[in-house]
Amino acid sequence: MSANDRPVLSRRRLLAVSGGAFAATATGRAGASAERPGGDRGRRARWLDGRCPDATIEPSHGHCEESTTGGCADDHPETVAIQTAVAEALADQYPTVGALVDDGYRPYFDTLERGEDGWSHWLNPEYIGDDTVLDPERPGSVLVDNRTWRALGVMFIASRDGEPVDPPPVYGEGEPDDARCSPWHYHAGLPGRKAWWYYQAVYDEGNPPLLPPCRTPCVLHVWAVDHPESVYAHDAPPAKYRDGPADRTGLDTNARPGDDALGWETLPDWLVPDVLPAEIDPF
Repeated sequence: MSANDRPVLSRRRLLAVSGGAFAATATGRAGASAERPGGDRGRRARWLDGRCPDATIEPSHGHCEESTTGGCADDHPETVAIQTAVAEALADQYPTVGALVDDGYRPYFDTLERGEDGWSHWLNPEYIGDDTVLDPERPGSVLVDNRTWRALGVMFIASRDGEPVDPPPVYGEGEPDDARCSPWHYHAGLPGRKAWWYYQAVYDEGNPPLLPPCRTPCVLHVWAVDHPESVYAHDAPPAKYRDGPADRTGLDTNARPGDDALGWETLPDWLVPDVLPAEIDPF
């Protein structure tokens, strides 16, 4: 997708690829809601059926197969090495959100997250679809502070050619759990599953699944800034651990980092999908 190609998810395509699992709500950019076959019971069944035994309505996540944090330590040489590589890649390649966009990253489901500690994932379809998994210079996702517009870290996505794969450990392959570091997790709750389907429907040039996935691919956070919990923590560090606002956005916008939150309304129009995540009702 080039920098001038607006991500478009028409209401017709939305209904076609979801098989009725999603429909645009009656308000917002998509216009009036279409009739959704099967009623509430049918729509809920698409989310909570026998094929997805660990699926939940509320947010939830779990450890991927053979994942362990037993050997993970912030001062381990391998942790220091990957965090340093991530921090250097972000500083060199992505000093602004505009640089992210120029390299193919696009806003994901949580761009509207607000508050002092708000942050968002930006996804790169090319890097998610390649054959790398733990490449600091080609992460599937970059994690951005919505207040300062600065990159905070990356999220590696265990996929090759766009398909989920078993994630490799960060280090200690073949070692016992207390010496191996493999802190990968997946999301099985409705928000995470809906978000991954949204990514596939809006940004992935392949064919989105007709039904929502049972879980997301395995993912791994590596924070480039100090974190009171861990380099690999699930949630972002509090605002006091983050740098100040970026000097510029690198985008054609009047927004000012630190004064204006990074969100749909502060992005150039061509970056905003025709159907926003909040306008999709799974039920």
